[in-house]
Amino acid sequence: MPHLHVAAPDAADDPTLILLTVEEAARRLRVGRTTCFALIRTGALESIMIGALRRIPADAPAAYLARRRAERRAA
Repeated sequence: MPHLHVAAPDAADDPTLILLTVEEAARRLRVGRTTCFALIRTGALESIMIGALRRIPADAPAAYLARRRAERRAA
């Protein structure tokens, strides 16, 4: 009988988090880490610094997507 592997919940999918790492935000956007840092650098994706750590508010990836969709509809 084959064994079924059920993956443990990933932090990137945890709805209780209020801040994400860059890697978690990139995963939510389905982009690479470098692309995510580029979005942060241009101001397209909101982020904050906590000491030396860069964090992205959990609602920022969805807000970025909403802006992009609105821009596309307006064009």
